[in-house]
Amino acid sequence: MEPVSEFKSKSGAKRILSAFFYSVDGLKSAWRHEHAFRQELMLFVAGAVVALALPVSPFQKLALMGVLALVLIVELINSAIEAVVDRISLERHPLSKNAKDFGSAAVLLSCLLAGATWLVVLFNRFY
Repeated sequence: MEPVSEFKSKSGAKRILSAFFYSVDGLKSAWRHEHAFRQELMLFVAGAVVALALPVSPFQKLALMGVLALVLIVELINSAIEAVVDRISLERHPLSKNAKDFGSAAVLLSCLLAGATWLVVLFNRFY
């Protein structure tokens, strides 16, 4: 029999409620400790205000806000990868560098997708 984490023992509504509070703790920690997350969250808030004010379709508003949310999601995953790598060891290692670089590349790609989406929607609307 494989070992089971004590954190997996909850079931039903208690598990859902616990997961919600773990998620809130994760967002609080990201806000406190991750400078990039704070910057991207501010960009999301500003972008959401602009997207809601733009004279575009509801679907386009969703796309504009969705790609900004995707950047936040990928940043959180990148931060999780970095935390795990640092937890294992702070010494330099090629595999640790790869893990961190892959996470960073994922953030870059999500940012490029967000930028391209905004350009297409704005260009399509105003030109």
